[in-house]
Amino acid sequence: MSNGQPPYTITPTIIRLISQISEQLGRLAVQEEKQSLRLRRINRIRTIQGSLAIEGNTLSEEQITAILDGKRVMAPPREIQEARNAIKAYEQFETWQAANENHLLNAHQILMAGLIDDVGMYRSGNVGVMNGDVVVHMAPPAGRVNQLMGDLLTWLQSSDQHPLITSSVFHYEFEFIHPFADGNGRMGRLWQTLILSQWNPLLAQLPVESMVHEHQSKYYQAINQSTNQADSAPFIEFMLGVILETIKNTPQVTPQVTPQVKNLLGFLAKQTELQNRNQLQQGLSLKDRKSFRERYLKPALEAGLVELTIPDKPNSRLQQYRLTKLGKMLAETFG
Repeated sequence: MSNGQPPYTITPTIIRLISQISEQLGRLAVQEEKQSLRLRRINRIRTIQGSLAIEGNTLSEEQITAILDGKRVMAPPREIQEARNAIKAYEQFETWQAANENHLLNAHQILMAGLIDDVGMYRSGNVGVMNGDVVVHMAPPAGRVNQLMGDLLTWLQSSDQHPLITSSVFHYEFEFIHPFADGNGRMGRLWQTLILSQWNPLLAQLPVESMVHEHQSKYYQAINQSTNQADSAPFIEFMLGVILETIKNTPQVTPQVTPQVKNLLGFLAKQTELQNRNQLQQGLSLKDRKSFRERYLKPALEAGLVELTIPDKPNSRLQQYRLTKLGKMLAETFG
């Protein structure tokens, strides 16, 4: 960062992605009031699971849901603590201002409580980012952290750049500075989401961290590429691509389904094994094959809620059926 101004280039790809994200968000905004609160909760759980998984936490979405509901979970105590901290942080999410340093330190204190000693304060020692046994990034000396973070937050406060760019630049610069002894990754992702949510609240409800986890190696590659180029454009492009993919792949409104489809989804959600057509009919106590196909199976397939296990041979005698990701999420909202 030179004179408080982070180095970044606005590429044609960045401009195109901003346009596409804005268009997708406009479509979602029209439907926002219809969004299921249960679906928002599911997205929040996916966000927490994704962000923690990037840091090596092995808890599943089901385990994090159980922790959120106050149930006992058999897992390493540190991983449970990480999840509890993340849940608490997101409960306070809307009370923070992104450019407020005290809020940033408070967020770190909550996220890392019980995990490290120096919570809510910048590091006092030098750190390097490791990939296995190799140092891939040596962070600035501890003595410079206060100044660098002060400059970054001042820039964030005064920037008139598009929030999609500003949030990505902040995220990259934050990871470059690595201001804390631990927890920098989850803090950087949390703070980018906070910046974005203050531009468009819909973005607080999207599990972007879950999508970052799916592209974890590319996430680190984008950071390294930006560092090598002394320009955060590669990281901006990566993050905007992930945000766009998340918007496109996350259902924001509970699809309207018939009672018949609802029953089919509910039955499939309870099964531990794949089901063929006869098993589905028997499980739903249905005798009329035509009625089952037209009123239950066909609309569920067309809505993308159920999928074939052998899609290229729909009439195969070995054909079985399972819920899609959307179908699973929707079935949970019925529970």
